Amino acid sequence: MSQTSFDIQQAAVIGAGTMGRGIVMCLANAGIAVQWVDNNPQMLEQALGNVAQTYAHYVRQGRIDQVEADARLARISAAADYPAIRNVDLVIEAVYENLALKQKIFRELDGLLKPEALLASNTSALDIDAIAAATKRPSQVLGLHFFSPAHIMKLLEIVRGAQTSPAALEAALVLGKRMGKVSVVSGNCHGFIGNRMLHPYVLEARKMLLEGAYPQQVDTVLQGFGFAMGPFRMYDVVGIDLEWRARELAGKGQDAPEVQVDNRLCEMGRFGQKSGNGYYHYEPGSRQAEHDPEVDALILSVSEGLGFQRREIGSEEILERCLLALVNEGAKILQEGIAESAHDIDQVYLNGYGFPANRGGPMAWADDQGLADIHKRLLALETRQGDQWRPAPLIGELAARGKGFYL
Repeated sequence: MSQTSFDIQQAAVIGAGTMGRGIVMCLANAGIAVQWVDNNPQMLEQALGNVAQTYAHYVRQGRIDQVEADARLARISAAADYPAIRNVDLVIEAVYENLALKQKIFRELDGLLKPEALLASNTSALDIDAIAAATKRPSQVLGLHFFSPAHIMKLLEIVRGAQTSPAALEAALVLGKRMGKVSVVSGNCHGFIGNRMLHPYVLEARKMLLEGAYPQQVDTVLQGFGFAMGPFRMYDVVGIDLEWRARELAGKGQDAPEVQVDNRLCEMGRFGQKSGNGYYHYEPGSRQAEHDPEVDALILSVSEGLGFQRREIGSEEILERCLLALVNEGAKILQEGIAESAHDIDQVYLNGYGFPANRGGPMAWADDQGLADIHKRLLALETRQGDQWRPAPLIGELAARGKGFYL
């Protein structure tokens, strides 16, 4: 059904944090007028200043001229409150990851906005249907998961809820194209496509720290394979404390053995790049990750304290466990219809997670290996390490028919 009622000319963004800033720039760069709301006026003022600085930087670099910078800035305005944005065509909520807070915002907006307006959440993992349920317009609610920094990263995960209408999805895809994004539609599940697959990948990396590996070793192997950065450098960039605080807030997950190293680092104030120390050390003003023997000593003491018998872990095992964890979860996502195709999954990993472009993405890589071979390797891991390695049924089915994820 093609309905042109969702012609997005005016948008609003809720939240003036890092994500909100990036999203506002994406919209303004695409020629859309944006009203910006945050319940902290000083924060909003500061964020508007940051956006102006970013555009001034682009002018100095010669990426845009002053006329274009002025035009973009002119499209952005601060709005005092929700009633001030009642006429927009689209609202994107970008506040922190708290379901009750997002539901409250959506409930209020639903009562104020014109009936045809779209409501989108930038959540990276929360249940879109639970957010939509707070409104009387679930067919016009969807996820628009931007990747940080939003004005630079190409990927946009468009999350369809159970009741999201085809017309709303179409409008989101048109908007994604207008913003110059690589847009991938995902079904609604915890973590959607990208973060759901990331979970078992980083879980394996963390387990290997307890079993005998060290952060620099794991990252070096994955970067050698072609990843833009290994999992521990990635955590230092995004902030180790994000998941730590989320576990605290949720009141669960803090006791799992594999997060004990993260917990100890956070208790020491080692949050990553932003604090100068994380899994690595950073000199003031530098983003260069430097090996820190203190972290190796901490890992040794945590793993021994948990009763692990450390052993040598080779490069092959690191690659095997991290890559097969991605592929197996990707196969489950495909099987459940969360992703429409293997190509969509690969687009997410190439454009949002630094998977090496020359390998085509995790699913294309698996096809290159041959799914019969992947199936055999997963069964071997299941025998050695347990049920979490049981191959997704789809892998066995395709392997038996001599097929791959793509054909």
